[in-house]
Amino acid sequence: MKLSTTLPVLGLASFPGIPLQRPYYVERLQTHVANFPHIATAHAHDFYLLLYVTDGYGTHTIDLVTYELRPGSLFFMAPGQVHRWHLSPEAQGIVVFFDADFYSFRYPEKQLFDYPFFTPAQVPVLYLPFGEAELYPLFARLLTENTGPYPNQADVVRSYLHLLLELATRHYARPSAAPPALTHSEAQIRKFGRLLNQHFRTHRTVHAYAQLLHLTANHLNAICRQRLNKTASSLIHERVVMEAQRLLTHSAQSVAQVATALGFEDASYFSRYFRKYSGQTPEVFRRGR
Repeated sequence: MKLSTTLPVLGLASFPGIPLQRPYYVERLQTHVANFPHIATAHAHDFYLLLYVTDGYGTHTIDLVTYELRPGSLFFMAPGQVHRWHLSPEAQGIVVFFDADFYSFRYPEKQLFDYPFFTPAQVPVLYLPFGEAELYPLFARLLTENTGPYPNQADVVRSYLHLLLELATRHYARPSAAPPALTHSEAQIRKFGRLLNQHFRTHRTVHAYAQLLHLTANHLNAICRQRLNKTASSLIHERVVMEAQRLLTHSAQSVAQVATALGFEDASYFSRYFRKYSGQTPEVFRRGR
């Protein structure tokens, strides 16, 4: 099983054009995609993301589960979640990034964790009626606010964000706006994806994740084969190797330091592990970047 892609973990600094030290970002989706084509591949963030789709179609995969992307879709992502999207050429909308510290400067950080759309048990998307006039105008105001050099811009952006999240929470109690509930297997896959992103440095066995999910290892493997056509162990190895590739590509750490960062006590074992699941040694991979 050879892996040829890296899995970037992007910070706001990864997007040139955002004013230095600004802890938030608002842009039209079509402009964002044109400016940063690399985001079409799987990646994670260290910030929160909101995406409101106004036109076009496609799919959005978050933590191994794929959701329909269509007009009226409102997606929510927390730091550390892995995602990728496939957009039709006419896709339009508004994308918003913000740091937890930016929000918690005025509002309790725990409140972010308690919002239903940022918790693993809930679907991270609302399907709103086309032309709804409650949440989209707030996104439009965020976009307008972000274009001007206003002295109190950060305070206003933070206030709009808070209002948007509070109003979006109400929609989770409205069955007509909420998406279909996840099937049991989809919910288990999503939980597995979240756990994998949290623990891949310390847990590398199917049994460990099965215990966290209160499943047997055989059951977890069966769900992964059914939903993703891969075994749970393959997904675990892919995640570990992707992170190793990211560190080897984007950091100056030695191979031994990368091994330690990923929880390997023995650098030689890490090298053998990396070669087994990527087809080449860490040194050869790094020279080829």
